[in-house]
Amino acid sequence: MSKLFEDVSKGQESLFLNEIALDPNFTPQIVQYRENQQKYIADCIKPLFMKRNGKNLIIHGAPGIGKTLAAKYVLKELQEETDDVYIAYINCWKSPTAYKVVLELCELLDYKFTHNKTTEELLRKITAILNKKSVVLCFDEIDKLESTDIIYNLLEDLYRKTIILIVNDKSWLVKLDSRIRSRLMPETLEFNQYNKNEMLGILKKRTEFAFIPNTCSQEALEIISQKAYESGDVRLGIYLLKESGSIAESESSRKILEAHAKKALEKTKEFSIKGPNDLKEEDSSLLECIKNNPNIQSSKLHEIFNASISYKTFRRQLEKLEKAKLIELEQASLGVQGKATIVKLKQEKTLNSFN
Repeated sequence: MSKLFEDVSKGQESLFLNEIALDPNFTPQIVQYRENQQKYIADCIKPLFMKRNGKNLIIHGAPGIGKTLAAKYVLKELQEETDDVYIAYINCWKSPTAYKVVLELCELLDYKFTHNKTTEELLRKITAILNKKSVVLCFDEIDKLESTDIIYNLLEDLYRKTIILIVNDKSWLVKLDSRIRSRLMPETLEFNQYNKNEMLGILKKRTEFAFIPNTCSQEALEIISQKAYESGDVRLGIYLLKESGSIAESESSRKILEAHAKKALEKTKEFSIKGPNDLKEEDSSLLECIKNNPNIQSSKLHEIFNASISYKTFRRQLEKLEKAKLIELEQASLGVQGKATIVKLKQEKTLNSFN
């Protein structure tokens, strides 16, 4: 008789109390060490309660340091506080076009008559509905939106609103169309990386949500916390907690030990954003071209690499490499000639930061 599922048949208890607490999208009841930032976001929204226009806000900072989590927490509190404000959170990675953004807003408003209507027609319909109340719109990963024209339209046509834009690189605002920037007039809120003690505190609290009491040893927690601190990304720590728990369970251990955490560290390559060897052929070719032409203007790189493709398509390839933390796109002033984007290769240490 097979012994493969013997531990299950004998009723071995799971170490996990609530595995969902180790999902990157999980919003805990308390968002630690971001209280000041949450208050700042709320203060931008508060004028809406007095039937006045709210303040628009750009939130920026490195990935994995709580920007989205803090914003979602504030929106959740707002939703519990009032029914007089329409609230929408839109991830522009998932909805990178104006049409997809409009469809999300239609779903929020339960507006079902979308068939055979253009983006402009739908936008007029939902704007009329949104103007019956105040509105808070949060656009996460706003730099992934193919065109920001819809932001211009919303700024122009909505009466009482707060628009929150979340982005990793604050220089995105400099690249924004001047017409939109002048109407947006945003407050800016920077999120700094968690320090070592904060990272440890966040992950310790997650163990309390995720595992049965006294399951994760202090030694394992400290190893995981140190790795997450070095990467600057709390999501890596959450991933390692989940992997450590799974490894401990597979070994029929009743506690997550230092050895389990060390085994989990060996899996960090699976968490890492794709490295150079995992890229598609065209992306690998572009990366090689950047290596051979370091610190070059993006327009010149476009000519060298493949001038037959549109610059917009080429720019998307660059942004994909930037998202993978393989290159940096920096804005440089050319004096009277305006500005240029300089393409820089990330240092090898950065490319292998999770290895």
